[in-house]
Amino acid sequence: MAKFTKLEVLQAMKDTGVVPVFFHADLEVCKAVVKACYDGGIRVFEFVNRGDFAHETFTALNKYALAELPGMILGAGSIVEEGTTAIYIQAGANFIVAPLLNENMAKICNRRKVMWSPGCGTISEINKAQELGSDLVKVFPASEIGGSSFIKAVKAPMPWTDIMPTGGVSLEKENLKAWFDAGVTCVGMGSNLFPKNIMDNKDWAGLTKMSKELIETIKSVKK
Repeated sequence: MAKFTKLEVLQAMKDTGVVPVFFHADLEVCKAVVKACYDGGIRVFEFVNRGDFAHETFTALNKYALAELPGMILGAGSIVEEGTTAIYIQAGANFIVAPLLNENMAKICNRRKVMWSPGCGTISEINKAQELGSDLVKVFPASEIGGSSFIKAVKAPMPWTDIMPTGGVSLEKENLKAWFDAGVTCVGMGSNLFPKNIMDNKDWAGLTKMSKELIETIKSVKK
């Protein structure tokens, strides 16, 4: 079962400001990536459910994090239906992220008091997600549905809304400033945080450096 409460997960996302979004079929690569992010100050990590047996990789990765990386919170993403949601919760996922809004997934997560972040593309979907108990909504694909201006528009009538945009978030200070100025709680970041040269060369020290710099940039734009 999840080791962290919904409140602890949300607070870690707020404090860190970024949720890495990552998948690799090789468990050892996953361990190295999670540790590099952890060493860089990141405390929340989304493992992407991609392909057969991905949940087995996540199970082993989560056990590793619990044993070796105190305070690192692992969750699972790219989940679209309730069966897979239940499998990842059983594997100890501390949060579930979806690219879409599925009411049956909400029921599974709420029963087990696991944080659920559904993907939303309209203010009506965000409202529905909140009705269903979502503490943090994922706006996806963020750059395609209006970018930071969409976030700002949502926050005007619904200032209590916690939002994590994913898709179109980059490492550049100007990009991050636009998102946080618009009122996001944190950002989701995939390939931009894991560039090909870092992954091909297994430059984990380089990834730690990138993570540290990203955390510092986010701190500076949040002030």
